[in-house]
Order: sequence, then C-alpha cells, then structure tokens
Amino acid sequence: MAEIKVVWDVQARDSFRKYIDHIKKDSLQAAEKVRKEILEIVRNLPDHPEKYPPDKYKRLNDGSFRAFEKYSCRIAYVITAAEIRVLRARHVKQEPKEY
Repeated sequence: MAEIKVVWDVQARDSFRKYIDHIKKDSLQAAEKVRKEILEIVRNLPDHPEKYPPDKYKRLNDGSFRAFEKYSCRIAYVITAAEIRVLRARHVKQEPKEY
C-alpha cells in the first residue's frame, strides 16, 4: 500500500512563508524553530491523520477536515484517500474564516 503524501495548497504555503518571515523580523532562531516544528507535525500527518480534531470553522464537516495550532499558527487540512492537503495556514489572532 502506497503511503499517503502531504500536499500544500499554494495559498497555504504562501501564508505559512509570510508567517515565518514575520517571526524572522524579531528572531531568526525563533522563526527557524517554529518552521521546523510545524513542518515536522505536517510531515507526520500520514502516520496519524486523524490525530487532530475536526476543523470547527468548516461548514458541513464530515470529519475529514481537521486543524491544529502550534506557536499561534493554525494549520487546516483535509484527508482524502489519495493525499492530505494542507488548505490554510493562519495566525490564530486573525479573523477566523469559515469555508
């Protein structure tokens, strides 16, 4: 059985980069720590994709849309049979967006 791979939407990838760039303004070391730890969580999602709770901002969520928060960054993703797709990366203080 092939391993499920993780794919980042372009918008989510760009938002995550902007988040890390913002942290870099204050501390390169902190930005690198945050980047590494969040990417490690995302990399490990295929091992336990349902580890994190269903995304409370997803309307009509059948449980396949999930999210986690680390270092004030909220990562939302969807689990399909073929892949885990990272949909959003947002600071937790930003206005939540339902989708």
